[in-house]
Amino acid sequence: MEIGIAHYLTVSALLFTLGIFGIFLNKKNIIVILMSVELILLAVNLNFVAFSAALHDLVGQVFALFVLTVAAAEAAIGLAILVVFYRNRGSIDVEDVNMMKG
Repeated sequence: MEIGIAHYLTVSALLFTLGIFGIFLNKKNIIVILMSVELILLAVNLNFVAFSAALHDLVGQVFALFVLTVAAAEAAIGLAILVVFYRNRGSIDVEDVNMMKG
């Protein structure tokens, strides 16, 4: 049995669905929400790499590298904001973050 593009797309769809459920079902912990966003980005990267390999083109792999770079920067900035917010408020609950509006 050969692993084809349908297998990669199935795994990618499962990762994407898990990330969506992580965002919508978890309304308390902002770290889990950030990890769910990372899962979604990894699912998209898996699609890029799978189609790139199937079409024998490197453009998808290069674009996946750019998405990984942006995801790493997003994670670093998000965690830095959370550390500063935790130092000021003493909590990182999503309800406390909503008080920053205004």
